[in-house]
Amino acid sequence: MIFHQGHALRKSVREGWPGVRLPPLLLDGPPGIAKSTWARHLATALRMPSISVEATVENASFGLLGCQRGWATAGPGRLLQLILQERVGNPIVVIDELEKAGRVTGTNGGSYDLCGGLLPLLEPATANRWTCPYFQVPFDLGQVSWVMTVNATRPIPEPLLSRCPPIRLPHLTTRDLTGFARRQGARRALSDDSIEVIVEAIQASAGPISLRTVMRMIARAETLEARPQWH
Repeated sequence: MIFHQGHALRKSVREGWPGVRLPPLLLDGPPGIAKSTWARHLATALRMPSISVEATVENASFGLLGCQRGWATAGPGRLLQLILQERVGNPIVVIDELEKAGRVTGTNGGSYDLCGGLLPLLEPATANRWTCPYFQVPFDLGQVSWVMTVNATRPIPEPLLSRCPPIRLPHLTTRDLTGFARRQGARRALSDDSIEVIVEAIQASAGPISLRTVMRMIARAETLEARPQWH
């Protein structure tokens, strides 16, 4: 992933783009390996405004891209609101668990879903002249960077996969997790004893353990160490 983004950053500078633009990313991997956390940290590291979308509660693209007048939920989407508020044309949009997005059927029989709404925005040629359904005027969204995460690609429609080939991420090994625990523990100034307790718990786990669980262990240790010591 770092190689892909580093190449895109160099290309942005080399070709004199008005701002940083990353190619759309589709991160495919098991749950609990911090795909979404990595995406949010990417936006922070690049100092770019961002929004996060939970696809599990986004039945269609209305909340993100807007809804035309005449609907009860009519209004501009969160993406345009962010662009207008920040006055930045190249934010990062993080969409978590895209495969779980639902579908809405209108009273006219039309069907609307998040993946379908994203398709024109993943192609520069169509993103550059995207029409907002609420304002009914064209906007250039070709500079927006998209990072989407999935736990499985089977539910994702082929047109989206062809525009954004998935980057497959493996399960994290025990060595990966213990290394992460040591680095994060040191970064948060945990005691050596606390770090070793976390490492031993990871190594003693009977089954697979997720990065999310390790992060909770570290946070718990940090809370315990911050408590007043009674003598």
